[in-house]
Amino acid sequence: MFFKPMLLPMLALVLLTFLVWFYLFARRIPEIMRKKIDVRKLQDRVEGHKLLTESAAASNNLKNLFEMPMLFYTAVLLSLLLMVQDPVMVWLSWGFVGFRYAHSAIHCSYNDVNHRFAMYGASCLLLLLIWIRLATYILMH
Repeated sequence: MFFKPMLLPMLALVLLTFLVWFYLFARRIPEIMRKKIDVRKLQDRVEGHKLLTESAAASNNLKNLFEMPMLFYTAVLLSLLLMVQDPVMVWLSWGFVGFRYAHSAIHCSYNDVNHRFAMYGASCLLLLLIWIRLATYILMH
């Protein structure tokens, strides 16, 4: 088996994205039916958030998973291309993904902004360290 350790945290983040996506629709569809919302009123995102207040946090979290994580996916692919998969990179990657899981769990449940921001900030710090490690490798080789 051809094993690349950076692929596992990347796959874990993809899994998280789909878990949040499923969770969003498990909340959103019943909310639409319970509130008897005409889905044509949901064509505009702003209007949709006004009407779908119960599932808004899950929707926002799904959008979050397409923001900073894009830099993570890019870093993983670059690490594969450059063959930079040392234990530090793998540890930083798992740390990033772990904090993203915690961020999503908070965002999709009790949604305390202070707790959520702590997880977000920690994940961003690890992502920055991943990019510093890659930049150092690129500039030194």
